[in-house]
Amino acid sequence: MTDRDDAGGVGAPFEEDPEPPPVQQRQPSEDPDDGADDQSGAAGDGRSTTRRHLPFWAELVLLLSVALVLAVGIKSLFMQAFYIPSGSMNDTLVLNDRILVQKVSYWGGASPQRGDVVVFADPGGWLAGETAPQARNPLTKALEVFGLFPTGGHLVKRVIGIGGDTVKCCDRRGRVTVNGVPLDEGGYLAPGQAPSLVAFKQKVPEGYLWVMGDNRSQSADSRVHLGDPGGGFVPEEDVVGKVFAVVWPLDHAKTLHRPDTFAAVGSGDD
Repeated sequence: MTDRDDAGGVGAPFEEDPEPPPVQQRQPSEDPDDGADDQSGAAGDGRSTTRRHLPFWAELVLLLSVALVLAVGIKSLFMQAFYIPSGSMNDTLVLNDRILVQKVSYWGGASPQRGDVVVFADPGGWLAGETAPQARNPLTKALEVFGLFPTGGHLVKRVIGIGGDTVKCCDRRGRVTVNGVPLDEGGYLAPGQAPSLVAFKQKVPEGYLWVMGDNRSQSADSRVHLGDPGGGFVPEEDVVGKVFAVVWPLDHAKTLHRPDTFAAVGSGDD
């Protein structure tokens, strides 16, 4: 018998491994978009999509800086907080009221109007004996700088006459008149107050205001300062703005409006 294992007749015939096909070299493409997928997939390190973020402390400093700039802008151009240190404007504004003064009404060369309640800088010696809350710690001092803490050094009164007006007290019925027109002041004078216990007749110079408190017997206003160098008149340039709201305390919160009685007053040149 023939040894079949040696012959290997029942197994598959022996074949040599075929040579691998030649590797085709990829030629660089002139198309700038060619291979973009390969680059994005191969890079895998996120350099093309990851954004760098500011550290927390840097974001905080940036936000605070923006807030302070906005606060300064608001104080300079729009509104400011003030404090009522006396009862001279009772009952329209009472002691310890916190008020907001807006400046928009007097933009573009506009001037205070009769009936407006305005805040103005001391024309000289009007604030003797009056006090206001002082900023005593770094926080309140910073708030004062940026108009967020009630500021002292100012007065608040109602405009009765503007430049060119003739203001007088009193007519036969005890009323204040402006350019001969009597004012009906019952809507804003403190209860029991007469329009004035001081007689006066003044021509208001152009660019100035005649102001009076609503609590007439307790108000050191234009009437009291007739003998001062300024004649009791307030320069329009000293006006900070018009009171438009009481914001604190909440039980006295309200908005202020110009009384209708002033609408009947004509120009002082008529």
